[in-house]
Amino acid sequence: MPLVPMKAILDATETYNYAQGAFNVNAVCQAKAVIEVHEMFRSAAILQGADLANAFMGGRTDFANGTLEDKKKGAQNIANAVKKYAENSPVPVALHLDHGKNFESCAAAIAGGYTSVMIDGSSLSFKENMELTREVVKYAHERGVTVEGELGVLAGVEDHVFAATSTYTNPMDAVEFFKKTGVDALAISYGTKHGANKGKDTVIRKEIAIATKECMLHEGIEGTLVSHGSSTVPQYIVKEINALGGDIHDAYGIKKEQLKEVSKLGIRKINVDTDIRLAVTRNLRELFANAPMLRESASIGAIYSLLEANPSAFDPRVFFPPIMDTVMYGNVPDEDVALIVDCIERGVKEVVGTLIVEFDSVGKAGLIENVSLDEMAERYRRKGI
Repeated sequence: MPLVPMKAILDATETYNYAQGAFNVNAVCQAKAVIEVHEMFRSAAILQGADLANAFMGGRTDFANGTLEDKKKGAQNIANAVKKYAENSPVPVALHLDHGKNFESCAAAIAGGYTSVMIDGSSLSFKENMELTREVVKYAHERGVTVEGELGVLAGVEDHVFAATSTYTNPMDAVEFFKKTGVDALAISYGTKHGANKGKDTVIRKEIAIATKECMLHEGIEGTLVSHGSSTVPQYIVKEINALGGDIHDAYGIKKEQLKEVSKLGIRKINVDTDIRLAVTRNLRELFANAPMLRESASIGAIYSLLEANPSAFDPRVFFPPIMDTVMYGNVPDEDVALIVDCIERGVKEVVGTLIVEFDSVGKAGLIENVSLDEMAERYRRKGI
């Protein structure tokens, strides 16, 4: 089926009281794996391409320096892959831009085929954040595209998103933000943290989520709360990476029990990226440990060299440059590259499948309304948002 606006998936989570995982992808085969594992569990799927993931998928291996043109190309590549695997899928699929840096990045993603965008104005003043978000909402809603904003600042590092300390979201500010921007979803800061180093005993402040949702209900506001920086950082995977020559320390995530709890308290979309990165990196290291002859492979030996040169890295984009044609377009030229693709897909399915179960979206694909972007645009127009 065609991609659905993310709002259709979020509306079901609100009605039936569960959460939907949202999973970041940086390669065609990752998109394929995310969709396939959601099909297995009969769950709707939200795939996310971060702003800089679009630059990477546009062929910019130094993605931190990606241009708008790189991002346009990459957004098209990601959207083409997601549409390809969603076309005959029995589950609804949405494609969401994670941490859109500015209006232009959001517009580029929409032009590429994204059905939802996030505009991250959290580093701006409250007023400037609302103004920028409202601008994106107006543009996106005219096209039926869902919009997510962010209020409050999460500590940690993820691509170009970084902050030393957190600023918690004020529930009353969240109410005003929803009212004045018309945004569909809002990422709040309530104790989660970007990256793999969230702290060993991090406790998220569920009372912020509860208070925000209660204020929204009191004011009759329709909207969804989102949890960023919510990877669980499975300790068994970290240990396995280190046993295979990696050097990752002080890597701790949000406990799954806490995420399960807030999924029933108003948090309906939970973003996960780091867990996928870790599982894929572990599988790559394992492949070369178990098959040493592949270290000399003409097509993938350079991946091994990058793994050896970067023991503390766990972002697969560090290791993918030798196979960019495979990353960007899904081409698999030989058996050795096929082994790498298998590592990537198995890693994705391992962590994504676990969280589909934990967040309680198993079997709920049939609850999602199959609405088109044009139909959603007309609904927004009637509501004046």
